[in-house]
Amino acid sequence: MADIETIIKELAEPIVDELEIDFMGVVLGGGKETKLVRVVVDKKGGVGVEALRRLSKGLSLQLDAEDLIPGKFNLEISSPGFDWPLTRDKDFIRYEGDWLRVSFEDGRPVLEGENLGLNDDGDLRMHVSKGKLKGERTIKLEETSKVIRTVNWSKVSGGKTSGEGKQKQKRGRSNAKKRS
Repeated sequence: MADIETIIKELAEPIVDELEIDFMGVVLGGGKETKLVRVVVDKKGGVGVEALRRLSKGLSLQLDAEDLIPGKFNLEISSPGFDWPLTRDKDFIRYEGDWLRVSFEDGRPVLEGENLGLNDDGDLRMHVSKGKLKGERTIKLEETSKVIRTVNWSKVSGGKTSGEGKQKQKRGRSNAKKRS
């Protein structure tokens, strides 16, 4: 018999396909009394609230009918956060143009840069903006330990580093004695 995550994925797939969104995974958790079933979905440009609502309603009905999860459970449908790892080719395609943070199995320094997509060999193409490795780089995914999306703080701040662009104001005190 298939594990619960696989069954939930199989139940969700027809709905996800109809809504034209990508199924990314299932995370099971919760306590003794109430279980948590978190289904993660996304698409290029993000998933709308209506699609999340429809998936929640449809999957909830199926999970109740299948009686798959013993006892009480809460179903949570969400999009992935920045910390959700990119593991499949379609993840890299979906987030092409986004800023990535790449960690390596062998302990090499972490790289950050723009996702330029995958090449024909399935390697990640990335534009690194800082450091010794600045420029376009090709990274073999099997050498990575984790690839996640992150924020390009330089772009967000308009290219300014901390403290740049702020005028220092001097608030001096007069050494002159007050005259009465």
